Amino acid sequence: MVIRLDKWLWAARFYKTRSQASDAVKTGKVYVNGQRCKPGHGLTPGNVLVIHKGYDQKTVVVHALSVLRGPASVAQQLYEETMESQQCREKENQLRQLSIAQRPRGEGRPTKRARRQIHRFTEPD
Repeated sequence: MVIRLDKWLWAARFYKTRSQASDAVKTGKVYVNGQRCKPGHGLTPGNVLVIHKGYDQKTVVVHALSVLRGPASVAQQLYEETMESQQCREKENQLRQLSIAQRPRGEGRPTKRARRQIHRFTEPD
C-alpha cells in the first residue's frame, strides 16, 4: 500500500491540517530518504523522514500507513523517532534555554537613556 506524503503527515499529527503538511513539503521542510519531494510522493513503510518544524528537526522511520487522522495514541504507532534525533533535539533545547538565560541586560531594544546618548553622538550640534 502507498499513501500520499501530505496525508500521512496529517494523519500522524505532525501538522494540524493537510494544507499545512502540503505547504511544508513544498517549501522543503520535509525530506524522504534524504531527498526533497512533492506532497503527492508515495510513502511506504520503512521510509526515513526528516521533518523541520520551528527550531526542531525530527528524523522518523515510518512503521505503518494511515489515511485517517485518529487519536494521538494511534498516530504515535505510525512512526518511531530515531534515538539520535531525540538526543540532538534535547541538546539543542538545553542550549536554547541557556542562551536565553545568559542574555545580558540591555542587549535588546535601547532604553530611553541609551537612545538619548545615541542621538547626542550621531546628530551634529
